Amino acid sequence: MSLANEHMTDPTSTAARPSRLGAWLVAVRPATLPAAVGPVLVGLGVAIGLGVLELLPALASVAVALLLQVASNVGNDLFDFRAGVDTEARLGPPRAAAMGLLSERELLAGLLVVVGLAGLVGLYLVSVGGLVILVLGVVAIVSAFAYSGGPWPYGYHGLGEVFVFAFFGLVAVAGTTYLQTLTWEPLAFAAAIPVGALVTAILVVNNMRDIDTDRAAGKRTLAVRTGERGAIAEYLALLAVAYLVPTALVVSGSTSVAALLPLLTLPLAVVLGRAVAGGGPPQRLNALLRRTARLSLAFSALLAVGLAMEGLT
Repeated sequence: MSLANEHMTDPTSTAARPSRLGAWLVAVRPATLPAAVGPVLVGLGVAIGLGVLELLPALASVAVALLLQVASNVGNDLFDFRAGVDTEARLGPPRAAAMGLLSERELLAGLLVVVGLAGLVGLYLVSVGGLVILVLGVVAIVSAFAYSGGPWPYGYHGLGEVFVFAFFGLVAVAGTTYLQTLTWEPLAFAAAIPVGALVTAILVVNNMRDIDTDRAAGKRTLAVRTGERGAIAEYLALLAVAYLVPTALVVSGSTSVAALLPLLTLPLAVVLGRAVAGGGPPQRLNALLRRTARLSLAFSALLAVGLAMEGLT
């Protein structure tokens, strides 16, 4: 998932080439990192609402989420280049391998370093949460590689949305709460649904923008399979789910009215829905992708605050 809105430049032009640090920032894509933080905040919000906040596991959860997002970004840069997906026709932000900023060997080494760091921090979380956290951590690392790498990259076969929803929603939110309370809380799984839906919507915009280039490269994302109209319908459905769930939780008595705080972002969601459905050149979706990412973070932060207030009511 890419949130920056930049254009491909000539990799042979020294004037256009970024510094070494800049090259790694291209591969890391810092603008995508808020998508990893939002779900952890919501998981912590559930725990705080239950009267629990363990600071060190909270910080470690944030660190692992960020490191796995970086690993996914660097892996996508490397494996998409190897698969021939990133070409001069690319409409999204630049990629380090395609621009010749970093070699495949450098990207692979960087990927292994980041995964190693995630594993080290993850070992501490295993000491807190036990075997189930070890299993989830291994699966998350494998999934980060397998999105665009390995013998059967699931992102190339229309399953990207499923895995993003599962890991950025269910696993990230409920897993974070579990590491605080050491219990699987039904409220955490419910709160994971809108969070996972909005992060998935970021991927939908990304894949919608790349329909033509992905189809030409043989990358069969769900957007390629369903076409632009199908991708628009999916995006709107995900937005609808995100805003219906907090309302349903309050109406059912599962949470207090404070859980409606994310509805403050509804006007932004309406504007985004209209813009995505309005049609136009694919390049317009770069800005809408960034705005969807900001919506996801704002929604998650407000939901986290609302859920944390449960302990005060």
